[in-house]
This record gives sequence, C-alpha cells and structure tokens, in this order.
Amino acid sequence: MNKALRIVFMGTPDFAVPSLAGLLENNYNVVGVVTAPDKRGGRGRQQLLESAVKQFALSKGLAILQPTNLKDPDFLTELKSLGANLQIVVAFRMLPAAVWSYPELGTFNLHASLLPKYRGAAPINWAIINGEKETGVTTFFLQQEIDTGDVILRKTLPIGPEETAGELHDRLMALGATAVLETVQRIETGNANPVKQEDTKATKAPKIFHETCEIDFQQPLAQVFNFVRGLSPYPGAWTSLDGLTLKIFRATPLPDSEVKLAPGTFRSDNKTYIQVSTPDGYLQLDEIQLAGKRRMAAREFLNGFSFENL
Repeated sequence: MNKALRIVFMGTPDFAVPSLAGLLENNYNVVGVVTAPDKRGGRGRQQLLESAVKQFALSKGLAILQPTNLKDPDFLTELKSLGANLQIVVAFRMLPAAVWSYPELGTFNLHASLLPKYRGAAPINWAIINGEKETGVTTFFLQQEIDTGDVILRKTLPIGPEETAGELHDRLMALGATAVLETVQRIETGNANPVKQEDTKATKAPKIFHETCEIDFQQPLAQVFNFVRGLSPYPGAWTSLDGLTLKIFRATPLPDSEVKLAPGTFRSDNKTYIQVSTPDGYLQLDEIQLAGKRRMAAREFLNGFSFENL
C-alpha cells in the first residue's frame, strides 16, 4: 500500500466534474484543483464565467488555482506547495514537463477513446464521424508527446447506430468517472501495471473548426449521416440555405438506390418534411437551426419557411 494519497485534480468542463466528485465521494484527499481562468461571456461579454470544475470545487471548499501560464514560476511554486504525490488530468490543457513530472506517483490523464486510437482534441466526434461501433475511455501516465503515455486501463462502450456526439459524451463522462476511481485504486495499491501503447495502431482526432463542419452531400448517405450526428450538438454540421448557414442536429437517413436529384438538392412538401439528396439516398432533416433563429423541429421550421419550385 502506498502512503496516503494527496491528489491535485486538473480539469475544466462538465466532462471532468463526475471524476472529481467520485474522488471526494470515496474520501480521497484532493488537496487542490487546477482549472481554467474565468472568461468573459454572456450578453455583451460583461459577465465573468467560471468553469464547471471551479463551480463544483467552490461548492466543496477545495483550494483552486487558475493559472494563465502553466510555466509561470509563481504558479509552479504554489502548485508544489500543495504537496501532492499524484495528479489527475481530465479535459484540461497540455501540461509542460515541469507540471506533470514532479509528483512522486506521477500524473495520469483520462482520454475519451480507446488509445492509441483517436489521439487528439476531439475523440468523441471523430469516433462517430468515422462510423465506429465501439469506443471507450483510457487512463494513462502523461509523458511529453500528447496522448502517448503508458496505459493503465481501458473501458469500452458501444456506440448506438443513431447516437450523437452529445449523447456519447454524457455516457463517456460517467464511464470516465468510474475509470478514474479504479485507476486511483490501482495506483494506491501499487497495481497500476502500465503498458506501452502500440504506436503503429494510432489514429488522430484533431480539433474541429466551423469551416470544416460543412456537409459534403457528394459523400454516401451513411457518411453524411455519421458526420451530422458526430458534430451534434457542437459545433454542429451545416450547409447553406438561401445564403444562410443551416445547422443540422438530428436527421434520418433514407436510402434510395434511384436518386434522380443532384447531391445537395433540397426537397420538401412544405408541411411535414425536409430532405437533402445524396448519391444513394436522402437525409431527412429532423432538427435544425437557421442562422439567427433558434433550434427547432423541421415541421416547426416549415411553419415560417417555404421551399419554392420543389
């Protein structure tokens, strides 16, 4: 049995909160939390917004650090003064060696894929976009190259055939909390037994930008459908309609081997459905949002919009 753990937890968004909560619920000694600085948002960007992890940590009376520069000597001094012998990272920034290398028992990260598959910033999105049937979470000890460290454990999860990135995110968030707790227990008892990743099997999950979320209706229907659900609800797959951006959050694939419309052509009865053609079928739009409007069902959208000459 290792000596009593003193844990520093690092994370920012909602995804990290259940992992931190699980540690506290199991009476682990979290001596400090590192999270992103508050940022301005809301109407007119006048409001200072706290991260989800900060809000939770405040509610539990935990010490909180919010560095803007992870290499700042003052931050490093304050971090080391917490006396942690283990650091846990869940949905945070890339750490410099001065941060991840100092705890006696190391620093481990929770990643939302089955590493070495989908290394990078957007593993949940890319798993769905690429039509994977299974994903999961991995805990691994940090080293210099991102998402390459020795694996402590993996937990798998099936991906539903119509599941969106948002839905999968929430299930992986819960699975991740379980994985973090189990990993801490292994480290505590000296049974981490890390295993090197097979780099030859690595795939990438790069950050996603708005401009790369435009739908290519020249692709097969199945790929278009996966692209839409893999980007829902954020950042949202989109196409153009009357010169405006139309985001598609939910859709239904309708295979048709005899499509006669050019890919990307809209068709509608102006009452109940909106469909867009692909080479091998139609994508029926179920939940959409036109620029400047709110998100709504297609039927509701058609109450105020009419497709002409269809």
